[in-house]
Amino acid sequence: MKRTNDGIGGGGSHLGANLLALRSHNTALVLELLRTAGAEGISRLELAERTGLTPQAVSKITARLREDGLAAEAGRRASTGGKPRTVLRLVPEAGHAVGVHLDRDETRAVLVDLDGAVVARRRAPLDLGAGAEAVLGGVAGVVGELRAEAGGERPPLGVGVALPGPLDHRRGVLHRVTGFPEWDGFPLRDALAERLGLAVVVDKDTNAAALALALAVGGEGGSFAYLHLGTGLGAGLVIGGSVHRGARTGAGEFGHQVVQLDGPPCGCGDRGCVEALCLAAVARGETEEAARVLGVGAANLVGVLDIDCVLLGGRTIEAERDVFVRGVRAVLDARSRRTGDTAVPVRSTSRAIAEDAAQLVLAPVFGRGDG
Repeated sequence: MKRTNDGIGGGGSHLGANLLALRSHNTALVLELLRTAGAEGISRLELAERTGLTPQAVSKITARLREDGLAAEAGRRASTGGKPRTVLRLVPEAGHAVGVHLDRDETRAVLVDLDGAVVARRRAPLDLGAGAEAVLGGVAGVVGELRAEAGGERPPLGVGVALPGPLDHRRGVLHRVTGFPEWDGFPLRDALAERLGLAVVVDKDTNAAALALALAVGGEGGSFAYLHLGTGLGAGLVIGGSVHRGARTGAGEFGHQVVQLDGPPCGCGDRGCVEALCLAAVARGETEEAARVLGVGAANLVGVLDIDCVLLGGRTIEAERDVFVRGVRAVLDARSRRTGDTAVPVRSTSRAIAEDAAQLVLAPVFGRGDG
C-alpha cells in the first residue's frame, strides 16, 4: 500500500497554492479581525490600528478580499471627525472547508463556512481494513455529496482529515494505525489531494480536537490534555496554548503507554497498554474499572507534563460520561493528596471530530493556528 508520490498532483497542487496565498500573514490578520467583528463589521482605520499595518496596506488587502467576495460593506459608522467610516464584514458563505473524520468503523464529514457553521453533513460506514482504494473512494464520495448539496461554483478551500494515529502530520503519511498495520507508510494526504483535486491536511483525530478546543478559549496560554476514548484511545496535547505534536509529529500516543507488564496484548503489538485494558473493561461492561485505568494513565500524564486540565471525550466516554469523569477525577485527586499538589480538574467535552477537522484548514487562513 506504499506510494512514492511526494507532491500534490494535478488540480490539488494548483488549489494548494491558492490556499497558501490566502494564508499570507497580513491577509490572515485582517480576515481574523473581520471574522471576530461579526455582522457589525470593522472599519479600515480600525483594521490598520489593530494590525499595525499602514492604511494603504489595509486598503489593498480589503480591496482584494472584496474582489474575491470574502468581504463586503456592512454600512457606515460615525467618526470623531470628517465623513462617516465605511465598515466591512466577513462574508461567511463566500468560502467553505470540508472536515472528515475517519474512524475505524465509520466516516463522518461536514462542509462548513468561514465561520465554522455546518452547511451540510454526511455519515457512512467505513472499514479501514478494506484497503486504500475503497477508503479513498468512500471519502471522495462523501466529499462530492457535500459539495453537491452546498452548490456554488467556488471549490472548498481544502479538506481536513482526522483519523487515528500514529501518523506524520507534516507529510500526511500514515504510520502503523493500531489494528491496521497495512496502512504503514501510505501517503494519505497526497493520494486524497490527487483524487479530490483539493488541498488536503491530515492529522490525528485527537490533535484536531485539541486545536479546536484551544481556539475556543483564544489559544493563549494554558496547557491541557484531551483524552479521546472511542474505538481506540489517544490524546491531544496543548502546551502553552499550542497543539504539541512533537519533533516527529508523533506526540499523544497516550493509549499505548504500558501500565501492566506482561498484560493482555494490544493491537499495537505491545502488552498491557492503557488502551487494551480500557477497551477490555468496557467490553466486559466494567465501566468503573475502565475509568480507573484511564485515570491511572491520566495521572501519569499529569505527573510528566504538569498540565492544567484533563478533558475527556469520544463516543465511549459520552455513553457513560459521569462514570468516567468521576473515576478519572478520583485517581487524580488521590494523586494530588500524595504529592501535595493542587488537584487537576477533570471535565468532559462533546466533540464533533469532523467539525474539528475542518479547523485544520480554516485556522491557518485566519492566522489562528498551524492547522
